[in-house]
Formats: sequence, structure tokens, C-alpha cells
Amino acid sequence: MRYMMIHYLEDSVFERENMDEKALDQFDAEIEAWDTEMDARGILVGGGRLRQASATTTVRVREGELLVTDGPFAETKEQIAGYCILECADLDEAIEVASRHPTAKIGTFELRPYWD
Repeated sequence: MRYMMIHYLEDSVFERENMDEKALDQFDAEIEAWDTEMDARGILVGGGRLRQASATTTVRVREGELLVTDGPFAETKEQIAGYCILECADLDEAIEVASRHPTAKIGTFELRPYWD
């Protein structure tokens, strides 16, 4: 079954200039190790990082009028930082995979199944 694992992080996590470089390098290495393992297991089939919510452009069409707005649709403390597309046997495996991702220690994951 295919799941999208959506990464949510608080804005403060994106303030990399306030982070210790050695800790940041270690965290990036942990994420790379997770990616490598999940690739080898055939679970990670796609994904990517996203820029900060401040770089967002929101697009809507209402009553035939195109409305384009700078910034995210909703104001929240957390923002979507990235996503992974997982191919798992079931929800239990998807939960196990998500819980092992380093970002689970500092953020939140939403697991959403794809429509068949």
C-alpha cells in the first residue's frame, strides 16, 4: 500500500543560523542513513524537501476569477517541510518506518494512504 508521509516542523527549526553546525551535520547524516535504508528495503519511492512557507504562492479560482496570493493558505506554527512516498505492506509498517525517521524527534508526520 502506498502512503504519503508528510513532514511538519515548527518555523523555528528552519532557522539554521541558530543551529550548531556539528549537530546539523549529524542530523543530515541520520536522514541520509534513513533514506539509504528505506531505498534498500524498497520502501522509499519518492519525496523531497520544501522551502519555507514564506516562499509559498497560493492559487484559487472563485467565480471564474483567478486569485493569486503570496504566502501559505493557512497560518500555523508548523509548516510542511517535505514529504516521502512510501510503499509499505500495511499501516503498521508505515508507522514503523515513520517512527524511525530522524525528523520524528523534532516534528510530526502525517501518514496518508493513496486512493487505489
